[in-house]
Amino acid sequence: MAITALSEPPQIHRLRQSKYIDSVRWLPPLSALDRLAVIAVFDSDSDSAAIETHSFAPDPENLTQQSQWFSPSRISSLKTSQSYHKPLVAAATLAGSIHILFGDSMDPASLESELSMPEKALHEGPISCLDIMDGGVECVSVGEDGRVNLVSVGESELSYQRIFDSSGLVSFTTAKWASPSEFATGGYGFSLQWWDQRKPGAAVSQFKGSWSQRTTPGIVHSIDIHPSRKHTCLAGGSLGETTHSPCESEVWEVHFDHYAKSSNVGNVSSRILPTMICSEDGILAVVEQGEEPIELLAEPCAINSFDIDRQYPSDVICSLEWESIAILTRS
Repeated sequence: MAITALSEPPQIHRLRQSKYIDSVRWLPPLSALDRLAVIAVFDSDSDSAAIETHSFAPDPENLTQQSQWFSPSRISSLKTSQSYHKPLVAAATLAGSIHILFGDSMDPASLESELSMPEKALHEGPISCLDIMDGGVECVSVGEDGRVNLVSVGESELSYQRIFDSSGLVSFTTAKWASPSEFATGGYGFSLQWWDQRKPGAAVSQFKGSWSQRTTPGIVHSIDIHPSRKHTCLAGGSLGETTHSPCESEVWEVHFDHYAKSSNVGNVSSRILPTMICSEDGILAVVEQGEEPIELLAEPCAINSFDIDRQYPSDVICSLEWESIAILTRS
């Protein structure tokens, strides 16, 4: 598929790091002066993993480490939110543990306290994905062991409720909250499930099929929920899957893009926001149904994760496989 370049290319800051970057997220700011990023890193020389907070200064371009928290295992999923006027970081590990880190209300870059759920309490093996509800009161965790758990974040401890266990017959790879009572999950075989806590016991609806008429089994790696149409679910996965994808490899992460200007603004009733994706073949692009993809970044290595700043949606941070971080500012 043809890819279109922007008439005004984004300003790109490439920042070399000394460790492997597993995931990147913007940290919700407490003031307009805060530009903070959370980075999950892995040091192969020492076999150690950590979560770091960095302040970003575009002129001169620089990421300055502000705090570091060492993880007992490599980070498999990283999310950020805000709770009680404090920034919050939620992380899951390959060993199966969950960690909720709270920033200081006066110094948001400092991770001052932690609540944890030990390994094997929730999952037998790695946690594939952890998503935290806006407001930081509840998380959903999923794994390849076929378990779906809800984790409540209290003032001094975490508690959990197992809402589904397939005993390994079904594997889950990703999850996303849609409302305080509903969330979506994805997994093998291009499967998507919709869950409603008001109707416990199993998913209330399911979709399973080969997207774009493909017959090769695949995996859903990432899903997002439309901000104003909660039953509209976006998914990306194996074989470059999202419809109209510019990629021919794994799509690692997808987000609805609030900043990109849709070509369908005249048809508000049927408008779906443009979508941003990153891929194994090094593409960061905006795609929209019926339009040619717009390329933002093309790298010689995989782009493993990215995040669009909610406060400043023109800014995007992404992790490159070769121990680098790229920060893009769109005009």
